Formats: sequence, structure tokens, C-alpha cells
Amino acid sequence: MLLPELKERQRQGDPIKVGIVGAGQMGEGLVAQMEGMVGMRAFVVCDVVPGRAAEVLVSAGVKPELIVETDDPDVGIQAVADGRRVATTTPDVAWLAPVDITVEATGIPDVGAWVAYQAILHRRHVMQMNVEADATVGYLLRRMADSAGVVYTLTSGDEPGATMELFDFAASLGFEVICAGKGKNNPLDRSATPESVADHAAEQNMNPKMLASFVDGTKTMVEMTSFANAVGFVPDVPGMHGPTVSPADLATTFVPRSEGGILESTGVVEYGRGVAPGVFVVFRTEHPKLVRDLEYLSMGPGPYWALYRPYHLTSLETPHSIARAVLRNETVIATTTPPTAESVAVAKRELAEGETIDGLGGFTVYGFIETAEAARAGNMLPLGLAPGATLTRRVAEGEVITRDAVEVDESLAIVHLRRLQDMQLGWD
Repeated sequence: MLLPELKERQRQGDPIKVGIVGAGQMGEGLVAQMEGMVGMRAFVVCDVVPGRAAEVLVSAGVKPELIVETDDPDVGIQAVADGRRVATTTPDVAWLAPVDITVEATGIPDVGAWVAYQAILHRRHVMQMNVEADATVGYLLRRMADSAGVVYTLTSGDEPGATMELFDFAASLGFEVICAGKGKNNPLDRSATPESVADHAAEQNMNPKMLASFVDGTKTMVEMTSFANAVGFVPDVPGMHGPTVSPADLATTFVPRSEGGILESTGVVEYGRGVAPGVFVVFRTEHPKLVRDLEYLSMGPGPYWALYRPYHLTSLETPHSIARAVLRNETVIATTTPPTAESVAVAKRELAEGETIDGLGGFTVYGFIETAEAARAGNMLPLGLAPGATLTRRVAEGEVITRDAVEVDESLAIVHLRRLQDMQLGWD
């Protein structure tokens, strides 16, 4: 139970101090959720848009007189030490100030990698809500955090973390997990752009780039890449199958073909249309007494069974993961062994020589999951290295972009961190 520990922090007048980089939809929800809790508060909020961080704090219920707006790290550090809140456009304050944990919530791969790297160097726990960065350099960041004696983790509020909780439950009980995955709640359109989804994004009060990254499949591919790397799973086929299913179909669909399902192998990641916003695992056991009990408990006839969680609460659930990291040094999910999957960049349309790739959910590329082995063998460009890269030759629509077809943006921290990760793995 976390509540008694949080109440004790509140009683001592020492709430968990959180620094947040990124005050968009995820960051805003996180700040508001923490303001209604005991024992935890956002003490630093950073956003690149001037005034945005202060607006988010005020909308969460923080009194304006308690907020210090500054881009001077020294002023921000002192403000937090004095128990005041800081609104800034300077991310450094989120790890230089005396906070307990730094949260990365921008969704921009390079920013996510840089923020986590800096926070770890300054011995701050890291809550990585930027799964795009984690899928690219999460292995390196976790190793760095271990060396620094801090926690690097994704949140239980996002699909990888929510899936991990089901996986850990089943695997720790000795069941064989056949498949793990998530639902996708948008029709798959690989060509989706911010323009094509603009009206729908406005209706949902969403950033059109974010929505485009959902619709074109990028988010699903990246999320399952992070999960696969954390547990050593792989996609069953490039891009995964992604059938339309219901919760009742999970245990008969995501099973081997020899048993009437769609899978060529086991120990794989998948997604299903029709079960969003949920996550699931499919497991099996051959022990007759366990089979008997599962049938008695109305889990179905077997020989495969599914655990299904019909929700994930994104930023609203993240405070639980923050508390686990700070109070107990617990990791929800992170990659501790060599990655087994990779999200690679695929051209949304024909791309010309000299053209620059834009950000995820943009107009040029979408993400596509492959095994790490296949990605290395094919010299495929990791998706997190694609933004800012310049094409050195024409790339056809639907073609996987290879590393030798681009010049990556050498100014990006994620490029150099990925090189370091590849060197550590002997993949360079």
C-alpha cells in the first residue's frame, strides 16, 4: 500500500518533489492529479512555450503567489528549497533543483533522451513517459541509472507498464506467457498526417501530431518495442498482426497456428483492434490441477487463458509509479538485457534526396516494429534517430529507410547516446 507512506511524507511536511519537463496533455494531467494527492507535488514544471508551465500549475489549483516564473536555474533552485513552485522554459531546473524525481513528458525522442541522461548524471530518479526515447536508448539509460544508484523507469499508466504488470503477475506464478500486447483504438492509416487528422484532433482537444502518431501506428509500434525489450519478446511478424478481436477472443486468437490461432511463434508482442484502451497477456499451463482450477474460476476452457485489463490511465496513474520509484526504489518497466526489438522508420510517401525527416506523427515517416536482429541485418534506421535526418537518396513510399540513406542530425543527443549504446552492445 502506497497511501500510508504518502501520508507519512505529508505528515512530515516533506512531500515527494517532482520536476516535470513537458506541460502538454500528459504533463498537465500529471500536475493536476498530484495536486489532489497527499505526499506528492509538482515543484518544477518546464515547457518550451513561455507562460505555459505557470498556466498548468494555476489550473491545477496552485496559488499564483506560490509560483516563481524564472529561466534562471539559480533562482529556480532556491525557490524549490524555499518550498515554492517553479514555472520555467529551462529544463535544467527539473534536475538541478532539490527534487526527488525528474519526469520526462515531451514525447520528443531527442528531448526525452537528453533529459533522462542529465537527470541521471545529477542522480535524480527518472520517470520516462517518453516511450519514443526509451525504445531507442532505454537500455543505455537503465544501465547508467543502475551505475548512479537511481531508478530509471517507464510508468504503469502507459501501455508498456500496464502490460508489464499483467506479465509479471502471470510469469511470476510460473505460467508460460505466450503473447503480450495492447489494444489500438484508432483505424490504422499509415499515411495519416497532422493535416489529415486535424478536424478529429480538434474535436478531441488533442495535438494533431500526437493523434497522427496514434493513427499511423507509430505509437503502437514504439510501445510494444519498449515492452518487448524489457522482457525479451519479439514481434511475431514485422509490424505485428493487429487483428480485430474482443476480450473473449484473446485466448483463442493470440495463440499458435497449430492451436487455431494466428501466431507463428511464442514469446511475442502483439496488438488488437477492438480491445483498446486495454492491455493483455495470453498464458498457458499444462498442469492438470491448475487447468482444473482455471476452469473452475471461469477463466475459460484452456489450454490458453487471457488476462485483460480494460484501461490504462496514462498520466493520471503515473503518480503511483513515481511513488514506487522514490519511496521503494522500484522499477515498473525498463530494459535490462540487450534489446530484442526495434522500431524503424518507414517512408509515408516518396521522399526526395535532400529532404529532411520531420518529427513523429508528421508528414514523412511512420514507425514499424522489427526484431532487433532483422533491423541490424537490414541496416534499418531506428525511428528515434529519424527526426532531423537528411535523405541522401530517394526513398520510395512504404520503404524502410536504411542508415546509409540518411545523414543523421549530429546535434541531437539521442544520436550520440545511441552510438554509445550500440558500442556497449557490440552492435557498432
